[in-house]
Amino acid sequence: MPGDPWRPALAPALMLRHDRVRDTDLLVLPERVVVLEGHAGQIVGLCDGTRTVPGIVDTLAERYPGAPVADDVPSFLDRLRREGWLT
Repeated sequence: MPGDPWRPALAPALMLRHDRVRDTDLLVLPERVVVLEGHAGQIVGLCDGTRTVPGIVDTLAERYPGAPVADDVPSFLDRLRREGWLT
């Protein structure tokens, strides 16, 4: 419905995996693997289609007080959407 807030979710062909050997999160695409740096895997992990972007920001702000999540997270999620990795 128009006007509904975006509730990001991974595109159907993608998977989020944790590489225990490298201790990093990976975004697994059909013919490619993207290494997610820093807390990016935790952000993507919250993109389950139930949370809005402000809800994701609020969750991360609780986890990481003082971090610039309100500025950084929406633009990060928008970049992933432009790549076609989030729906």
